[in-house]
Amino acid sequence: MGGLGARRATCAICPHACQLAEGQTGLCHGRVAASGEVVDANYGRVTALALDPIEKKPLARFRPDSKVLSAGSYGCNLRCPFCQNASIACAGENDVPWREMMPAELVELAVSLMPEGNIGVAFTYNEPLVGFEFVRDTARLARERGLANVLVSNGYVNDGPLREIAPLIDAANIDLKGFTPGFYDLVGGDLDTVKHTIATLADEPGCHLEVTTLIIPGLNDSEDEIDAAAAWLASLDPGIPYHVTRFFPCHRLQDRPATPPATVRQLAAIARRHLKHVYVGNC
Repeated sequence: MGGLGARRATCAICPHACQLAEGQTGLCHGRVAASGEVVDANYGRVTALALDPIEKKPLARFRPDSKVLSAGSYGCNLRCPFCQNASIACAGENDVPWREMMPAELVELAVSLMPEGNIGVAFTYNEPLVGFEFVRDTARLARERGLANVLVSNGYVNDGPLREIAPLIDAANIDLKGFTPGFYDLVGGDLDTVKHTIATLADEPGCHLEVTTLIIPGLNDSEDEIDAAAAWLASLDPGIPYHVTRFFPCHRLQDRPATPPATVRQLAAIARRHLKHVYVGNC
């Protein structure tokens, strides 16, 4: 790594805009400065691979009862203290086992699983868009083979890469982690960027969009916050499916109690004042 005076490259993927010296990795652990530009360091590095029910993404109203080949790598550009996949999302290349799987190999595996009910490839588990180039290249090949592309993301991405990838995505579930700027300060992002991602995908022809909020006691479980979130989603499209899910102690929030099921159900009822399709998860 060069000194303070060394030439630095700026990452264009998310608003963190990490300025990196040659060989330095970004905040997300998934991108690195190489030859004067910031590239996907976790390209083709798969840490998790499973044939999942589509409902597990969660997608409630996209190709129900089908399966999707789900692939994840390592790294994330947020730092949620309640991360449910911290072992890979908070990891770098030396922190977690991975296997090399290039886009063509992943797509061929997805095709081979079609007789078992597979409909495509889901980019999930960690934050897939820190590996933007891998997602883009794989999605292009998958589209050519008639497979569906599913994106499960925190939505913290710049407009440029978002608009490049959006036409390749058949279905997405975006985490709306809270609905206040203060909550996004806690996780190291900003609400407006995620709202922009949701609005862009809601407007993308051919992309089915669903949204999820993990309900955490004392952090984002107020009725006013969920009411505001649901009202905003309804302003885009009242048909957007919205998942409100129960938190269990994990990662750095081991001492916080699980969300009472009654709380999740009450917040779902509030969201239904605005949205046609509201689902309760983990209860």
